[in-house]
Amino acid sequence: MNGLQLLGTGRCLPGRRVTNDDFARTLDTSDEWIAGRTGIRQRYFCAEGETAASLAVEAARRALEDAGLGPEKVGLCIVATFTADRNTPSLACQVHQALGLPETAFCLDVNAACTGFVAALETARCLLLGGQMAGPCALVLGAEKISGLLDFSDRSTCVLFGDGAAAAVVRLDPQAPWAAVFGARGDSRMLHGGGKEDPYLAMDGRGVFRFAVETVPVCIRAVLDKAGLTLDQVDQLVCHQANSRIIHSIAKKLGQDPARFYENMQRYGNTSAASIPLALDEMRRSGQLQAGQTVLCAGFGAGLTWGGVLLRA
Repeated sequence: MNGLQLLGTGRCLPGRRVTNDDFARTLDTSDEWIAGRTGIRQRYFCAEGETAASLAVEAARRALEDAGLGPEKVGLCIVATFTADRNTPSLACQVHQALGLPETAFCLDVNAACTGFVAALETARCLLLGGQMAGPCALVLGAEKISGLLDFSDRSTCVLFGDGAAAAVVRLDPQAPWAAVFGARGDSRMLHGGGKEDPYLAMDGRGVFRFAVETVPVCIRAVLDKAGLTLDQVDQLVCHQANSRIIHSIAKKLGQDPARFYENMQRYGNTSAASIPLALDEMRRSGQLQAGQTVLCAGFGAGLTWGGVLLRA
């Protein structure tokens, strides 16, 4: 079937830890209010000198170390991000330069917002399947510096997001189950920002909640149907870490115990494309994610976009 096998993971968080109580000092909010509505208790923001690229490079370095591989094995580097430090060169090329990846390694960024990492996984699989990559492995990252797009006087958005990067090293595995499902619902107002006219992120929170709870269960069922699997045959379920109440609602719609869905937004907030690989790295290093397990990852976010993929640990 030629699915993807996960060989190694790595993450990098910036140096500035910001708690809900820190926000409460300048905003009409509280730890109880934020945590009760989102599950988030803290997040990390980049300090002076930290960039999306610096986070991505370190996360990628740690993923290669975890996989026990040198840069010469990388035939492809893809970074999922909507907050690259510059328009060009890509974050992926900056990772390439810093790690000394071979000149035969192809590099590109993808922007599907919070669905970006799962989209990057499928992009990597397709390119590896094409047989044109000079190395057998792909380095797939999610990296975001969202703090630069936040209006810190707007409590409805600034308390939700965090910065961070995480990476995964993957290769084709003919024995690994694979299925991918993606979709989009063009909507430029529900969650937007970063432009000349709207430099800060703005979001219709209720609308995004309804969208996620509607689309993600359908997406997960579609991935399972394509793969010929049931939920009982999936070992780990990892959704984009936007809001604990969203994940619990998704679990309820699928008739599952919410405990089956990994959650770490309480530590990092919403890190967009970095959230799923951050979770995978935590799970792998804690021993929760074991070799040979089947993982279903599902993302949803601005665009609006959604997507789901399977991979084997």
